[in-house]
Amino acid sequence: MDDLIDVILPCLDEAPALPWVLDRIPDGFRAIVADNGSTDGSSDIAYAHGATVVHVAQRGFGAAAHAGLEAATADVVCFMDADASFDPRQLSRVADPVAAGVVDLMLGRRRPTASGAWPWHARLGNAVVAARLRRAGGLAVHDLGPMRAAKREALLALNLRDRRCGYPLEMMVAAGCHGWRVAEVDVDYAPRFDGTKSKVTGTVRGTLRAVVDMSAVLAR
Repeated sequence: MDDLIDVILPCLDEAPALPWVLDRIPDGFRAIVADNGSTDGSSDIAYAHGATVVHVAQRGFGAAAHAGLEAATADVVCFMDADASFDPRQLSRVADPVAAGVVDLMLGRRRPTASGAWPWHARLGNAVVAARLRRAGGLAVHDLGPMRAAKREALLALNLRDRRCGYPLEMMVAAGCHGWRVAEVDVDYAPRFDGTKSKVTGTVRGTLRAVVDMSAVLAR
């Protein structure tokens, strides 16, 4: 069994942030950058910093995340955004309970470190979807938790199909349907490294698109 923990980093044009992120990957963790068609040299930077790079032709957050999962070999895998909004040094918070067999899916509940870290529209959309999960899915969660950890083989067995923004939610819904133990732990959430907006929830339009994708998952 692989003693390392794989960290899957879906990536689209994150060249400014990647050095900071990859330099802070803790001992015992191994970075897999799932590059979703970057044109800014992100994959070269990832290679230079010792990461495994997976080139993902199909566009979509879920496509990149799932390609990284398929490329992973560790027993426990983590997912984390590559834009430096999360501190990799906190990965053990989500990974350790899974590795210990205490939790099946651990979500990092975001705690903003600055006022601009989490725009109101993104926070509202997250709260609405999380409330629906609590009511309909019976999951005691308050955040969709972009930093998260689970067992690789168990995740693959869920047979997740969404390849857009609904992928993280589909994972949670499927985990609930299969009786997984799902929990949350606080993690820091900072503004993007380069000061730009998130590609998914950085604008009202992007947030609405994500909510539409996630609503489709809940409808299924």
